[in-house]
Amino acid sequence: MLRQIRADFDAGTIVMYQAFGPAIADAALAAGRFVAPFSFTRMTWIKPSLLWLMHRSNWARKSAQERILAVRITRAGWEQALSQAVLTAPVPAIHGSAAAWNTAFDAASVHVQWDPERSARGAALNHYSIQVGVGRALIRAYAEQWIVGLADLTPTVHKIDALIRAGQAAKAQRLLPPERPYPLDAATARRIQADAA
Repeated sequence: MLRQIRADFDAGTIVMYQAFGPAIADAALAAGRFVAPFSFTRMTWIKPSLLWLMHRSNWARKSAQERILAVRITRAGWEQALSQAVLTAPVPAIHGSAAAWNTAFDAASVHVQWDPERSARGAALNHYSIQVGVGRALIRAYAEQWIVGLADLTPTVHKIDALIRAGQAAKAQRLLPPERPYPLDAATARRIQADAA
């Protein structure tokens, strides 16, 4: 499957990953949800692929991305976000004209982008991983209603990174979360250009 959501999920929840600086991460972990200095006025990007985020954050080494949080949210919230999403680039079969896409994109409360999935060593794979931008219209719902749990994955990702660097890929693999195809209804799959699970 070229574009398929792969995630750690159960009957009612799904795990997203985000990278933050220590101030945001510590405040969120203490409160059990996002609070200041987390910004409620700008889009926040959530990703169900840990390895994609590891590539993006350079294994928690980039500035303001030193802490990796596993954010468990309700599947209802996740699906609400996807049902309102607009792709970050026009697709004629979905949007019709570029002008129609531009209007929809500007008004959208959620943006969806597909990027090459990554291997544990950071190589681009031949299928795509989703990232979802939750905008101001939904960010309070995300931060205050959808979240059912937060966990600090920073020590785990440092351990995985160290194992990979030491040539112990099999041991590292065992520490990765169990990401599997996430089911989507046909309308949502079409809206975000996903392959049906």
